Amino acid sequence: MTQNAKTALITHDDCLRHETPPGHPEQVARLTHVLHALESLPLQRVGAPMATDDQITALHPQSYIDALTAQLPTEGQAQIDGDTWMSAASMDAARRGVGAVLLATDMVLGGQVQNAFCAIRPPGHHAETQTAMGFCLFGNAALAAQHALDHHGLSRVAIVDFDVHHGNGTQDLMWNEGRCLTITSQQMPLWPGTGEASETGAAQNVLNIPLPPASDGATMRAAYDAQVWPRLDAFAPQLIIISAGFDAHKDDPLAQLEWDTDDYIWLTQNLCDLAAKHAGGKIVSTLEGGYDLNALARATHAHVKTLMEATK
Repeated sequence: MTQNAKTALITHDDCLRHETPPGHPEQVARLTHVLHALESLPLQRVGAPMATDDQITALHPQSYIDALTAQLPTEGQAQIDGDTWMSAASMDAARRGVGAVLLATDMVLGGQVQNAFCAIRPPGHHAETQTAMGFCLFGNAALAAQHALDHHGLSRVAIVDFDVHHGNGTQDLMWNEGRCLTITSQQMPLWPGTGEASETGAAQNVLNIPLPPASDGATMRAAYDAQVWPRLDAFAPQLIIISAGFDAHKDDPLAQLEWDTDDYIWLTQNLCDLAAKHAGGKIVSTLEGGYDLNALARATHAHVKTLMEATK
């Protein structure tokens, strides 16, 4: 651990114990590849705590937590959705994921670090209020945003999700939260089928950026320049939370966007610039998708290195 590093890496071995069936894209190897890619970086390395029911029920009802717990298998895997599975340790992993983003929020807003990356699984941005789906159990990014608003007294938090799949869970959880601006770009058409530009939130607090299949980083950059950066700048967030999915990469097997690693550097640099302007550089980033192991490792390394370079 580098104690004086201004970028934190928050993770826990429990996230490696969330097991899915052989051949499933959301596999343990995703996190091992990410952690290996970050080994050489001088980060402040912190273990993720276990989130409590009280922390999770900020957005998910207790009945939902109880229903997930009841479905935990004692051995092997249990299918709880068309593509979402749990093993005996999955709830521990999911609680560590929530604990990671909440601790990251506390560390960043408390001034212990300037920004943080949570290397966790299962991912979170598809988990709706009472529905696990898309490999996700709890809405990690949304819970971090709510924590910043309710426990740290912030009045403007932004979530930016550049995963290739629409963050339907984050949108659902934040739909009525006018203090949070939720921005997501996604390939469309693509599962889960949500994320039309017409979906704007109860308080005009949601911005969706649909991108056509086979479009490249230039198309994405033009859309962000035209819509995302001006909207974020006008909102002036006091904290930016990133749902960092790396499955828009041209090598990813689950979608058809054609981004490369430089596109993730560009996105991260721009987010860091806006955070520096409005939020003292405060960013919490959490891992979402990315299913080509080598592309995921390269893109995550680039993303975290760019976060580190932005610290003062």
